[in-house]
Amino acid sequence: MSPTAALLPDRLGGAPDGKRALRLWLRLLTCTTTIEQTIAQRLRDTFDTTLPRFDMLAALDRAGDPGLTMGEAAGMLMVSNGNVTGLAARLKADGLIEALPGPDRRVQRIRLTPTGRTRFAAMAEAHERWIETLFAGLSDAEAEDLTHLLERTKRSLQPHTEPTP
Repeated sequence: MSPTAALLPDRLGGAPDGKRALRLWLRLLTCTTTIEQTIAQRLRDTFDTTLPRFDMLAALDRAGDPGLTMGEAAGMLMVSNGNVTGLAARLKADGLIEALPGPDRRVQRIRLTPTGRTRFAAMAEAHERWIETLFAGLSDAEAEDLTHLLERTKRSLQPHTEPTP
């Protein structure tokens, strides 16, 4: 057992090493959930917005002036087209995004408005500070090690999560 693991509480009651993957999954899930809930609450409190709205604005910010089709946005956010359509309608009503003419009527592109860019820039700056604060307990070396391990984890998941033909 690593020195770090010895410091962490074992919520599985001393489960045998065969439960290592389960313990790892639960710790990843706990960390992810805690971070997500904290960021979501701060977005609500500071900007009166939600995490899905922030994520949509972030995707559109990355896309720049060409914007995204609704399908592209859904793919980037890993949600259904219906979820994106509803989210886009609310952001459009708030003046944060605008619809662009597509190559045909079936394909709608959306992008940030100038107001949306300004509002998102403020949110993104605060978001970055919040994330830095949440990870401040890790040294630079620990953060680098964790990033490397999570990259390896992501690669190890790919053969087991890709859709089968």
